Formats: sequence, structure tokens, C-alpha cells
Amino acid sequence: MSFQAVRKDRADLEREKRFLIAHAAAHDRIYRYLRRRTVNAATAEDLCSEVFRIAWEKSANDDRLSIMILFGVAKNVLRNHDRSAARSARLIGELCAEPSSEASARDSPLLEALERLKPDEREVLLLTYWDGFTSREISDLLNITSTAIRMRLHRARKALGHLIQTEGAEL
Repeated sequence: MSFQAVRKDRADLEREKRFLIAHAAAHDRIYRYLRRRTVNAATAEDLCSEVFRIAWEKSANDDRLSIMILFGVAKNVLRNHDRSAARSARLIGELCAEPSSEASARDSPLLEALERLKPDEREVLLLTYWDGFTSREISDLLNITSTAIRMRLHRARKALGHLIQTEGAEL
């Protein structure tokens, strides 16, 4: 076994030790914090495990896992969860409010304009406004640079606005 392998093993043990100490010191407090702010225990457990998954990743950089850092992570995880739940509720509301017949859905100028967009433009618009993703998240999802996503989004907005104006004038 080489010296580097021994040093790496020792570093891994130190990382695991730091993580376990932080976990033991903060787990119950983090769980209670999340439990008070969520609707059920299962959600709080899931969010708590996400907090410590992120903490494990942070411990790879020799970052100290103080209780304040862990609560900051928990706050961000909870905020992401709340945004996701709000998007889901909004989506369910929109789906319930949509017309039931295919013909009446096609009468909407917005839906007609969306159908007439290029597929790439429609996709970036829907990911941004329907799914609530940021340009950085979309770039990761589509393997395209953030700059290209922002340009595509700009063009898509412009094309959609033009299509809506022309269709609105026809009605």
C-alpha cells in the first residue's frame, strides 16, 4: 500500500468522523425544525435525509459542518420543497381549470401560438414558465449553455408575443 493510499484512507476516515459528529449533534434538531414546517413526518424525514446528503457532499471539501451551516442547508432544502409543492399545486389547479374538450382547448390563442412555435422554443418556454426551472437548471437538463438557453428563451418570448398579436388580430 502506497503512502498516498494510506493518506487518502486517513482523509476518508477523518471526513466520515466529522460527518458522524455533525450528524449526531444536529439530526434531531434538524428533524424537529423540518417537522414543524411540513405537513407530515414522512416529508420531514425525507427532507432531513436530503440535508445530510448535502452535508456529506460538503464534508468532501473539508468544510466544517457546524449546526448553523446545517440549519442553512435545511432552510434551503425546505424552501426548495415549498417551491416544488407550490408548483405542483398550481399545476394541478391549472389542469383542473383547463377545458375538458380538445376542441375548446384549441380555441385558445395562447395554446395555438404555443403549438406553432419551434419545438426548441416551446420546450424552453414550458420548462421556464410551466415547470419553474431557471436557465441554469434548463442548461443542465438539455446539455446546452446557460447563455444559449437565455437566447433561446428571448427568441421564444418574442415569437410567442408576435404569434399572439397576429392571432388576436384575426379573432
